[in-house]
Amino acid sequence: MPPRSNPTARQVRLGTELRRLREAAGLKARDAAAFLNSTSGQMSHVELGIAAVSAERVRRLAAYYACTDEALIDALVEMATDRTRGWWEEYRGVLHPVFLDTAETEHHATSLREVVITYVPGLLQTADYARAVYAYAQPELPESELTPWVEHRMRRRAVIEGDSPTSYETLIHECALRVRVSDRSVWRAQLRQILDRIEQEHVTVRVIPFEQDDFGGAGISMMYVCGPVPKLDTGLRDAPTGVAFIDAEAQLKQLRTLFLRMQAASLDPIASRDFIHRLAKET
Repeated sequence: MPPRSNPTARQVRLGTELRRLREAAGLKARDAAAFLNSTSGQMSHVELGIAAVSAERVRRLAAYYACTDEALIDALVEMATDRTRGWWEEYRGVLHPVFLDTAETEHHATSLREVVITYVPGLLQTADYARAVYAYAQPELPESELTPWVEHRMRRRAVIEGDSPTSYETLIHECALRVRVSDRSVWRAQLRQILDRIEQEHVTVRVIPFEQDDFGGAGISMMYVCGPVPKLDTGLRDAPTGVAFIDAEAQLKQLRTLFLRMQAASLDPIASRDFIHRLAKET
């Protein structure tokens, strides 16, 4: 198969994990290439996610690298053999690839944790709210370009609204709940949407109030995506060039610690629900 010109974040992650296993074994790419009767260039392509790798080769490499974590190996095999063409593929060539990568990452998550400060989480947004956010940030976008952005955001909600919804917990700062990105009716509908989602067993919403002491996390927004095994967890953070995908264990540990610290600064789910109810009555 010819090399991929634009590998997805999931394909890149598979290659990264194979490289990490090789490096942990103290082996060079040329050693792995010789073992597979391949070339260093081909191994480089595999580890960059540019070239596909078969399930058999993933298992052979894992054995060669003395990896005994069967759950991790099975998860890597699943990544290598997955041929899912999800709904996000309809937007390839229409939206930036990071939109597609985000949707695919969420689709494969076993659970999702998110922290937002200034906006309502995308997975909880109404179409009118999302449209107002995008239109304000990108005022030059014509309606024909804006529509797929909004559609994509709405379709992302499938992970928490489908037949087999993913467990989702989000920490929302009071700032995001009070800022009106559009008119009063749109904002009231957005609050109702959040309250409706709270009624779902798999959705947990916690509010971080303005009055909370010892809260220095106003600049922190993130999503933590739990994979099939902890070693395949992924962090998503906003970056100057778009969304940054984080997979280094030290950084993932930092994100987990941050989430727990911010969770401790939030109201419990029942108090958070009551808080949003009171806010809805104020508007």
